Amino acid sequence: MKYDLIAIVGSTASGKTSLATNLAYRLGNAEVISADSRQLYRGMDLGTGKDLADYCVEGKNIPYHLIDIADAGEKYNLFQYQEAFKKAYEDIVSRGQIPVLCGGSGLYVESVLKGYRMAHVPENPELRERLSACSLDELAAILARYKTLHNTTDIDTVKRAVRAIEIQEYYREHPLEEHDALKLDCLVVGVDVDREVRRKRITARLHARLQEGMVEEVRALLENVSADDLIYYGLEYKYLTLYCIGQMSYDEMVKRLEIAIHQFAKRQMTWFRGMERRGIPIHWIDASKAMHEKVDEVIGLMNI
Repeated sequence: MKYDLIAIVGSTASGKTSLATNLAYRLGNAEVISADSRQLYRGMDLGTGKDLADYCVEGKNIPYHLIDIADAGEKYNLFQYQEAFKKAYEDIVSRGQIPVLCGGSGLYVESVLKGYRMAHVPENPELRERLSACSLDELAAILARYKTLHNTTDIDTVKRAVRAIEIQEYYREHPLEEHDALKLDCLVVGVDVDREVRRKRITARLHARLQEGMVEEVRALLENVSADDLIYYGLEYKYLTLYCIGQMSYDEMVKRLEIAIHQFAKRQMTWFRGMERRGIPIHWIDASKAMHEKVDEVIGLMNI
């Protein structure tokens, strides 16, 4: 194959996972590596949208990696992800298979493609103390002033925003370097879904997952994971936890969560557009096309 890696990216509800698995099925010798910062966790299924049924195409199970590799309650970081990606990638290619990276966590994708050498960032108690009185909006404004690489899509909780600033401060004093090991020639394909279509999909998917038992999933997690630790993960786990511990009504939870997911999808697309400005070309494919047409288009790009 001309490329070392095929990456399928896009916002939530864009259909990127289905495209990645159908591409893997058509290629016949491909495996999917997840680039989702929350699907790493075991037991967090409906809230993270794992959609594991998508990994069975025409009766064939598509092998996947970096899903369900950490316990709920852990705070898996980018440094750990890079190490796990490297192992998964090398395992796949050693067996003559084609790796397909798929996910909506733009930082995870970009860190792999650009080969940044991330480090384990220690806690900074003094910085945390200074930021302790700041609101989420104030923290987001502080984070926006930094120009170095960090995930700005997943900061819908105060703790995540403080951690993001902590990481930015660390890398301001310890500049990012590039890996010597993995230099990947990657074809990046983005799934471009119309904004209104995306909004409708997000709303429909949220209500479907609530019907499928997303509240019950969070209640089960709360038996072993603290409310603060679940809230840290943001989005579904933030709002559903607040509902489950009685700090929010059901209707308010659904309303605020739906708004938060729409905002998250918008931030994802902002990140991917930024990746393009930072020198990573993305070939955008219309999400409304039939699946076989989208797969044909990706294969055509692979052969150019």
